[in-house]
Amino acid sequence: MNFSTIDLIIFATYCILILGVGLFVSRDKKGHQKNAEDYFLASKALPWWAIGASLIAANISAEQFIGMSGAGFASGLAIASYEWMAAITLLIVGKYFLPIFMEKRIYTIPEFVEKRFSMQLKTILAVFWIALFVFVNLTSVLYLGALAIESIIGIPMVYGIIGLALFAAAYSLYGGLSAVAWTDVIQVFFLVLGGIFTTYLALNTLSDGEGWIAGFGQVLEAAPDRFHMILDKSNPEYSNLPGIWVLIGGLWVANLYYWGFNQYIIQRTLAAKSLREAQRGIVMAAFLKLLIPFIVVLPGIVAFIMVNDPEIMARLGDGALNNLPSQGASDKAYPWLLQMLPTGMKGIAFAALTAAIVSSLASMLNSTSTIFTMDIYQTYINKNASDKETVNMGRLSAAVALVIACVMAPLLGGIDQAFQFIQEYTGIVSPGILSVFILGLFWKKTTNRAAILGAVASIPIAIAFKFVPDMPFMNQMGLTALITMGITMVLSYVEGKGQDDEKGIPLTGDLFKTGAVFNVSAFAVLIICAVLYALFW
Repeated sequence: MNFSTIDLIIFATYCILILGVGLFVSRDKKGHQKNAEDYFLASKALPWWAIGASLIAANISAEQFIGMSGAGFASGLAIASYEWMAAITLLIVGKYFLPIFMEKRIYTIPEFVEKRFSMQLKTILAVFWIALFVFVNLTSVLYLGALAIESIIGIPMVYGIIGLALFAAAYSLYGGLSAVAWTDVIQVFFLVLGGIFTTYLALNTLSDGEGWIAGFGQVLEAAPDRFHMILDKSNPEYSNLPGIWVLIGGLWVANLYYWGFNQYIIQRTLAAKSLREAQRGIVMAAFLKLLIPFIVVLPGIVAFIMVNDPEIMARLGDGALNNLPSQGASDKAYPWLLQMLPTGMKGIAFAALTAAIVSSLASMLNSTSTIFTMDIYQTYINKNASDKETVNMGRLSAAVALVIACVMAPLLGGIDQAFQFIQEYTGIVSPGILSVFILGLFWKKTTNRAAILGAVASIPIAIAFKFVPDMPFMNQMGLTALITMGITMVLSYVEGKGQDDEKGIPLTGDLFKTGAVFNVSAFAVLIICAVLYALFW
């Protein structure tokens, strides 16, 4: 894709703005040395709109722009369940999980594990999450981001990986969560604006300049089978999105685990001024999640129609034959569409894609360093670390994690539908962890030993389900979670002789009371979700 001078100016302006804002908010206030709360929790001063923007910026990355567009190309709108059900999940997290976390005044999710269960389980999970962030999350975002850059402007993957890593590190390593959260507000603006422009122009191109409404009508007419949220067993993508079981099965495991117990997501809410402010930020994020499929999945469907219509391809010219997506290379769909954009729009769209990648990288780096510093370094290496030592260790651990991810990222080459690949293999561990947390939060009889044994048992259970013929991985996750909960409950009851565990969390009705803004907004989100599923059943 050829960038004009205007495109380069737009993209350069975006880069300068992000770095400038990141470094500005990172500066030390006169006479004040950054402490752990400043660096890891943004001084607990984030307003609701910064939290909502940061939640989306941390979540939306190359996995969505590239991976979900690829899934849209391969299977259609059904992949949007990840986004629309996430909106409902956010409401559950805001009402039932977050009040407990904030009452405990924790920095990290493993810290909550220590308070509810034990130091031993905390350490196990801290090591697991660090490994997951470095070898799966950071690595996949760098790989998919570099793949997109290589497809769009031809920069070799290795250089793309290094460039993205350096850009994210330039402000996040020094400034911590403050730099990440405040730049995320800008990142989300570019992300949404660029995504909307790309979708609009793709639909307008499809309709040969007759507008996005005509283009959308043409999409519905040309590929009605791509607008079913509930796939039947004859669909080749049923194994990834198993019909009605998407709504009542394992996707709840993936969503609750990701939004409720994922450090680089929940850390933003822990940095809020107050619980009410955090809950309002979560509602804002829920509304934005309803929009995301229209700017990341719909373009993939448009690309599918274009590629399979000889008349449209002839109209687009020979340039459209470059990097053509296909069923075997569906992750090329979004980069392929970007080359169709006019001058000026390419710069905005590329800035949106870069914003999605860099914001997620920065979030993951900060959370990796938070867990390592607070749960490993301060616990086992330097229990009396000063504020300066703690912050410096946070920066150093983030830098080391980034270097490892850069080395590992090229090894992911050759994976089609990377979004589905990541979901499936994260699903081996997420059911066990979710089971431990759900029972730890809401069942006071859960014991530490039972939680550890249940979590450990969940891994061979999940792997065993991989050998069951034709069982979709979402169903595997759902069944693994239920079996793990059953094992944990039986062991807890036997060990504790039916008595409440001494570390069980006392729950009261007042703890889960929410304000009018949250309640009304949550009702609106639920109604919109119901309408969307009714329209695209």
